[in-house]
Amino acid sequence: MRKMLFVYNYPSGGVETLARQRSMALAPYKIKFDLLYSSTGPGLQNITNEAAFVITDPSERQKMVMEGNYEAIIVCSTYTDLEVIRNYGYTGILIYEIQGLGSIPEAKVFLQQLAKPYIDLYADAILTPQTPHLITITNREFPNKRKYHFHNGINTIQFTYTNPEKEPDPIIGWVGRIEPHKNWREFIQIYLHLVPNNPRLMAWFFLDSTIFLPADMKEFKELLETNPSLKNCQIFYNIPHEQMPTYYSRIASSGGFLCSTTITEGFGYALLEAMCCLCPILTTNSDGISSFAFHNRTGQIYQQGDIQKAVLEGQNLLHNERHRKLITQRAVHYVKEHFSLQKYANKFLAMITELKRI
Repeated sequence: MRKMLFVYNYPSGGVETLARQRSMALAPYKIKFDLLYSSTGPGLQNITNEAAFVITDPSERQKMVMEGNYEAIIVCSTYTDLEVIRNYGYTGILIYEIQGLGSIPEAKVFLQQLAKPYIDLYADAILTPQTPHLITITNREFPNKRKYHFHNGINTIQFTYTNPEKEPDPIIGWVGRIEPHKNWREFIQIYLHLVPNNPRLMAWFFLDSTIFLPADMKEFKELLETNPSLKNCQIFYNIPHEQMPTYYSRIASSGGFLCSTTITEGFGYALLEAMCCLCPILTTNSDGISSFAFHNRTGQIYQQGDIQKAVLEGQNLLHNERHRKLITQRAVHYVKEHFSLQKYANKFLAMITELKRI
């Protein structure tokens, strides 16, 4: 059994999803992934087959790294861990992974001014999804560093339409954190513009109860409590990942859609998951989604801030049944063809094989 380690700070969101999907993809090749976090988080409830550790004590982390017999270690975002792990004495493959660093300007500053010296000195390679701005920035900042850019994978057997009973009212969903980058205010504007023509329209918010900007959360809750037009909004906190196919399928059966208003997306796992469950998607042109969201083919895309366009696209999804069926069938076919765990495993194993030859 070959062993590898994934190091990240907080088990939540798309990165936590990726860690488990990657583990599933590589398990048939007798590769075991351990997951090392520095704090607890709601994503721990999703981890069943992987060995997950929350360790803050430096000596305990060193013991784990040096006694784990890891062929490769992947560090995501927390660039200082690259130096720490090398200083432990680890001499194996060390990869720096980037899945999302906020807006494009934030990503540039993060990589140029903060992470660059650590990546240059300690990482053997950089790994990102096929996200245009991440590819552009890493190519410019790290011209001599080995870089790998390939699609994340998803288990389309686990994420599939569950054929629930039809919901009585249409539902639009939103998955994210209550903070400016996820652009939750824009989603509420879209919803409020859709309600006059769809008075029974529901809005479901799927939130992480532990990560939010306090001022934003206060404003968000006050809006829901005081605006009569938001009476049909419902909040779901920390839903276990294995239950999300049911929720996406319920949104799909209602005639609704999943909406993403993120300013810049590193990848966009929630949208990919919804597509697997025949749930239509409406999303900003947030860069990371360009790998799988194609306007009028696999989803609907609008320019961030263009509420009128978003509402028109939303109305089309709510009322044009023929279009809904066409794009959802195309979407699930596209995901199965391009984002399978098998394809991910092939790319990942080719990367490790190449790095071992260095």
